[in-house]
Amino acid sequence: MATSTTGGSSREGTAKAMVADQISQTVQSTSNLLHLMQQSSASQAQLMKLPKNLLAKTSTIKNTGQVLEQMPRVISSFDAHMETGLQSVPHLQTVIQLLANMESCQINSLSQARLSREEHELVKPSEIP
Repeated sequence: MATSTTGGSSREGTAKAMVADQISQTVQSTSNLLHLMQQSSASQAQLMKLPKNLLAKTSTIKNTGQVLEQMPRVISSFDAHMETGLQSVPHLQTVIQLLANMESCQINSLSQARLSREEHELVKPSEIP
């Protein structure tokens, strides 16, 4: 999330970009290694020695790689939504105050109406001779 100073915000953006690049490079390297191992006949022989359930997880590993590639974008998007939400807090506080004032006015009106009705009922019996 952005800080209040311009310099802090740009440093934070640079740090996020560096982390995103590192994650992407790591995922790409892992994916490349997996592809090379699958294409290499020597590695293919080694892969065949692995337990079958481990080989069955290859697609899951690929899917995980794809998810990890998308994570920097997801994190940036989430960060932007959080920033927008935080910028909305003062507006929400204003809405909360308005709702509290409306509730207070309604309670006062109901209270005054009840008192008026009670006073009217108290006056009626004394009017009877």
